Amino acid sequence: MLGDGIAIDPTGDCLHAPCDGEVAVLQPSGHAITIRAAEGVEILMHIGLDTVALKGEGFTPCVAVGDRVAQGDPLIRFDLDTIVCATPSAITPVLLLETPNHALVRTRADGPIQVGDTIFALEPRLGADTPAATPQTGETVERIVTVPLVHGIHARPAARIRELLADHDAEVTLTKQDRTASARSPVGLLTLAIAFGDEVRITATGPDAEQAATALAALIESGMGEKGHAGAKPAAPVAPAPQTTTLPTDGKLSGVTAAPGLAVGQARRFRLPEVQVDTVSKGAAEEQARLDAARATLAARLDGEIGHAHGAQRAIAEAHSAMLDDDGLLAAAAVAIQGGASAGQAWRAVIAPQAEALAASGDTRLAERADDLRDLERRVLLVLAGSEDAPLVLPPGTILIAEDLLPSQLMALDPAQVVGICVERGGPTSHVAILAAGLGLPMLVSLGPVLRQIDEETTLILDAGLARLHVAPDEAALAEAHQAVAERAERRAAALAAAARPCHMADGTRIEVFANLGSQADAELAITNGAEGSGLLRTEFLFLDRGSAPSVDEQAADYQAIADTLAGRPLIVRLLDVGGDKPAPYLPIPAEENPALGLRGIRVGFAHPQLLEDQIRAILRVQPIGQCRIMIPMIAGVDELRRVREVLDRVRAELGITEKVELGVMVETPAAAVTADLLAAEADFLSVGTNDLTQYALAMDRGNASVASAIDGLHPAVLRLIADTCRGAASKGRWTGVCGGLASDPLAVPILIGLGVTELSSTAAMVPEIKALVSGLTLDAVRAHAQAALACATAADVRALAREFTA
Repeated sequence: MLGDGIAIDPTGDCLHAPCDGEVAVLQPSGHAITIRAAEGVEILMHIGLDTVALKGEGFTPCVAVGDRVAQGDPLIRFDLDTIVCATPSAITPVLLLETPNHALVRTRADGPIQVGDTIFALEPRLGADTPAATPQTGETVERIVTVPLVHGIHARPAARIRELLADHDAEVTLTKQDRTASARSPVGLLTLAIAFGDEVRITATGPDAEQAATALAALIESGMGEKGHAGAKPAAPVAPAPQTTTLPTDGKLSGVTAAPGLAVGQARRFRLPEVQVDTVSKGAAEEQARLDAARATLAARLDGEIGHAHGAQRAIAEAHSAMLDDDGLLAAAAVAIQGGASAGQAWRAVIAPQAEALAASGDTRLAERADDLRDLERRVLLVLAGSEDAPLVLPPGTILIAEDLLPSQLMALDPAQVVGICVERGGPTSHVAILAAGLGLPMLVSLGPVLRQIDEETTLILDAGLARLHVAPDEAALAEAHQAVAERAERRAAALAAAARPCHMADGTRIEVFANLGSQADAELAITNGAEGSGLLRTEFLFLDRGSAPSVDEQAADYQAIADTLAGRPLIVRLLDVGGDKPAPYLPIPAEENPALGLRGIRVGFAHPQLLEDQIRAILRVQPIGQCRIMIPMIAGVDELRRVREVLDRVRAELGITEKVELGVMVETPAAAVTADLLAAEADFLSVGTNDLTQYALAMDRGNASVASAIDGLHPAVLRLIADTCRGAASKGRWTGVCGGLASDPLAVPILIGLGVTELSSTAAMVPEIKALVSGLTLDAVRAHAQAALACATAADVRALAREFTA
């Protein structure tokens, strides 16, 4: 399964050097080591399976990286009992890595061996001196960059790097300390475990070396939408899974919340069946053709998934598609096939070490990406075998328990059958966790092997909000949980049933409840949930993750499709809001000391006037005229509003449009809030973007981990700015909406309406709940509540007041 080599089932407590050499790699947790022998041959020894989860417990290395060792020297001492009790197996693979020039030859049959016995020999491959590829010629250019991405270079940034280099004729590598990987290989970059603040060297050789190195340095320094700051720290690692194998007497297990929610159901166990791989090669040419065909088949399936999915599912399918074309994986598979492996053996052999490297990187987020590689491995092997995973048929009320789940398996689950998920391993930021949250499935991870002690059909209470699984609860606890689940479901069903009606308060006051959108799929979900229109269409979905700006025709077609889906309902289109934390690689925005205070929002449109004009022209093509309203991001003064109005009026005249097209502004800066009366004199509406308004009002960067936890839109300072905005707009007869995060917060909604907000644009999933909440309010009550909130001293005080009001 793991490649070319053998496996030893140990009975002792020490791993010995199999040959003379140098310690090339020693994993921080002490469970695996690589020896570099003669002629660059590298041999990996991995004590036990899944032993990375022990976080070093039971392992005592006897050597360090760089040490010279002789055959038979002790390398790592280990506690065999700890490994046997806490992991699937103590089986220890001994593998030959990076072997285009050598092959393994077995020297003995399976059976008992002693320390010092010969287990295999290395022989040069025929034709090993033939170079695998013609090296690049031309100039060599180097750049040194410090990585500003708060989560380092993980899957998405690695895929963007590969895309950037697609049009450059150069061989490009990234080097971190003494380890190097091709910049065109997302998987190779992941194994470097490049973290926030790491210094890396870009080396480019070839005709386009200068352009490639410059472009790649600029992309990395931009932060790719994930820029951290000096105070930022990597995400805290997930606590290791409890290693107990016996259920506690009270039946309550603790895990890590991956997706919130409450569920009651019966335990059903999921075990992933092994894919059988044909180990007989029919010749290198035929096996390579089989692998290429299998990849093409899966690529077509992924394209279909990308076309029909949205949100997290689409992003994950795109990441898998990029990995499927990874140059490093393909080259390694080709070498394995030339060495006599079948297509399936080759694919499995190249995926497994990369997944293992991610799992052992010490970085939680990178370790969670190993599942994506394993998922990709499995899907290709299934195509090669001419089979598919049988669909999971589960009875209603299932709480699925498993060692782990892969993204494709979770996407195949039916939410009508499965009400919750519990896994032994996994992490809260894995793709599986993201998918579970999107499906509304409560999920706990890192529960540990104790899950294996739960019998099939055991009654479970899964409270992911409290990170707790209650096994075989008593009647009182079960009744209480059933009641809580029923009440939540009843509230949700009632809200959804009434969601199609226009929203009015209990006293008849009209409040519009819209939805924030980022795609046509979002629009479909919004209409299903009763949205009365869209208060914010984020047009960045058309401009990011591509090599050039979309054409007017392309933009117009997408805007029209969304408008058609809304069936005449208002569509407020925000002009392009990039820069800062949302860079577009084809827009030259240099690195800035304070990106949030630099070239972003409408300032980018002014810096690139053709981009601004093209977008306005595309919006004005949407029929019927007037359904689309235009909103300007990051306004700081009336002069900016006037500049956009001039462009709008000129393009309207060119297109012969006489109907009015409303032009509004987003209030995201304190300057806009305190001059709302001046803006309202010339704008058609105002909409508060509470996320940015909060960070600017509190001088706290929401991308900085050291202060982000203190950012709260219910801070009295933010509420007073919203009150100023509403008063200023009302003085000129204009309406004020909220399209930021507070519009989706049930605690904030009564306060916002009390301050004078008459339009709320929330996430599509929250629309029914927000409409139901508003229908039970009265204007007099919320106005008094808002005044009390303005008098509070802290955000915590406001939230305490809000909880009392909504109780």
